[in-house]
Amino acid sequence: MTQWRRRMAGACVLAAVVLSLSCAVNDDQGTVIPGTTTGQGMAIEFRSRTDPPASGENAVEVTVTKDGVPVTDATVVVTFSMPAMPSMNMPEMRSDTTLTHDAGGRYRGTGVLSMAGTWNVVVKVSRGPDELGSHRLNVIAK
Repeated sequence: MTQWRRRMAGACVLAAVVLSLSCAVNDDQGTVIPGTTTGQGMAIEFRSRTDPPASGENAVEVTVTKDGVPVTDATVVVTFSMPAMPSMNMPEMRSDTTLTHDAGGRYRGTGVLSMAGTWNVVVKVSRGPDELGSHRLNVIAK
């Protein structure tokens, strides 16, 4: 019965990931994962320039606007993490990257995914000590 429960839990996680990615927009520039808008009018859009993301280095881009106006003076940090998998004797994996402002509220950098699989992504936008907004999503690296 325990093995059946694990399989069902895995199937539920997979279904949630597929549903969250079904809203992504794929264009010739990579995959856009729609962002969140905070109560302060902040919109954060994540784009993987490597489509689909792959094990290793991946170009990422985040566009940040507030009330439709590009935010050009923020610190944008993207954290990729994969939970520990004790049954496979694998510890949690984590990779942080600070993006550089390019132009018009667009921040770019390189994120490193150490293996294929489902990665949790957190984009945090801050100015000094104040967090302006964040966006949580999942990507599946091939």
